[in-house]
Amino acid sequence: MKFNKTEGSLVHDEKRSPLLSTENGVELPTELITRFELYPENKRRPVNKTLFKNDYFKLTYDMKKKDLAISSRGDIVYSAIPYDTSRNYIQRAAIQYLLYPEEAREYIRSHKVNLETYIMPSIFQVTKKRVGKDSFEVKQAYNAIFQNPLFEIQILGRLLQHDETGPISANLPGKFLFNENIHTGISEYIFEYLNFVIQLTKSLPIATDGKSVELLETNLMNQSFADSRDKDSFLTYESNTEIAISLLPQEVKLSIEKSILISKKAIPAINKPLLKSKYGEELSRVRKTYIAHSVHPKESERYFENVLSTENTNLINVVSDIHASDGRLPFSNKNFNILVGDVSDSHVSNKEIKGIYVIGNHELVDVLPRSREELQTKKWRPFLRSDWFKQLLADPDESWYMLPVGSHRFYEVAKEELEKRFPQVKVLHNSSMVHEGVQYIGLTIPVVLVKRKKEQQKFILKTLKKLLNKDYDIPTVVISHAPLFNELNMLSIKSNAYNNDYYCSEPKIEKLFKEHNIIGAIHGHHHIPASSGRSKVVKFAGKEIFVVCSIYSKINTGFELVDLVNSNYQIKEL
Repeated sequence: MKFNKTEGSLVHDEKRSPLLSTENGVELPTELITRFELYPENKRRPVNKTLFKNDYFKLTYDMKKKDLAISSRGDIVYSAIPYDTSRNYIQRAAIQYLLYPEEAREYIRSHKVNLETYIMPSIFQVTKKRVGKDSFEVKQAYNAIFQNPLFEIQILGRLLQHDETGPISANLPGKFLFNENIHTGISEYIFEYLNFVIQLTKSLPIATDGKSVELLETNLMNQSFADSRDKDSFLTYESNTEIAISLLPQEVKLSIEKSILISKKAIPAINKPLLKSKYGEELSRVRKTYIAHSVHPKESERYFENVLSTENTNLINVVSDIHASDGRLPFSNKNFNILVGDVSDSHVSNKEIKGIYVIGNHELVDVLPRSREELQTKKWRPFLRSDWFKQLLADPDESWYMLPVGSHRFYEVAKEELEKRFPQVKVLHNSSMVHEGVQYIGLTIPVVLVKRKKEQQKFILKTLKKLLNKDYDIPTVVISHAPLFNELNMLSIKSNAYNNDYYCSEPKIEKLFKEHNIIGAIHGHHHIPASSGRSKVVKFAGKEIFVVCSIYSKINTGFELVDLVNSNYQIKEL
């Protein structure tokens, strides 16, 4: 998320442009290879090479994946709060605060009504006293947010989490009450993190937004990053952080200023964070005795307000898994939209939205008739005796893996129903269309059928072969609600939903991808949080292909596909 745009934050500087050298056959900037030699452990680490580190953080380069990552080192504790899931958000917030402190504060203020909703139960947990939004206690706690920048950064990060994934579960006082928060260790963690990233960006030609790390000014720079509208959300050696640093507590300010002066050598900060070596046993006991104060986000969502704009201006807007429950789309976009299934759970209709739509499993329930009489009509009668259809009517969650594969007549009926509700949208049910020189192929894959993988991949091969139709040149993007297979999947291999068996076992599919100009794949289905990343580039069939999974949330009303498509053109031209 960015708060403001600054022109030229990545302007080429001849003095900083590193020459290229080779390390074990991998082409890298000379400055990075020189860094390898500073750390003896790199000699015994062929893959993850240390580039920069201090007592608590390090930057590593993965020689296989060819990417950079910042990670904390063993002893530092991010948070004493059990099951605190906000670290990535708070790190992003720290970068945004450095870049745009006033805009960051304004973002927090715009969420005042939701912060008060969080503060009230936090006060009750500490005092057992119930207070209203207009009470002195709530006002005092709200004002305390702006008295300490390190706490302010935490609140900003939790609001980013709130806006991307819904209300925060397990609302604990340490998250929203300053007096309780000082025992969590998070402020010290942020202090060390800020200290490290400022040292880092002053020392090496990299950019970071608190999650991603990119090389600058080399032909290894990620092209989609170079063209991205969001590159001004990244901290670099050119970023002006003086205003933000001046707002930090004096001891933090002095430590960071010292780090800048001697940025070629990473130094530890002044204050010590929570360390596992010192507090590990105590923290372990706290976690064992922890009683969760949590409810499902959907249950608490009604207590919060959406304070963000729902208007989206992406030129090619990708969005999936909206699961709209009130009969309308919760966002607007006047350009071209790619709706990747599970859009509606309430007979949503929209006469204005334009673009394409692929069928997800929830659409199959959403199009079903609401009355018993309509169910007996000619349109639905052919399916009434099918076991999968009976199960779909009785308990949809138990029917998904019984669904028919391919171009079944039932999907044709679903397509017809959706087209009535979205008259300016083309439903791609195993069909294709061309938009601004790019071919989009939509496959009806409502769910991943691991136990029927061979049958499903046979259908994918047959349909792709037919739709590609021996056109080897047109740039093509393949869209399906569930991912085609693991190789083109945004799901983490650490996820419980990831299945090792769902790989591409059909060599003819890989051959099609290799022969044709397939540049990307888009899917939904797995509800991957936006903070986990909405796109990546994978290597499949001997070439690089982008993968996008864009899940709707209040802040993420869609993903801009233009940058990825354009970067593909530029890479081909190079």
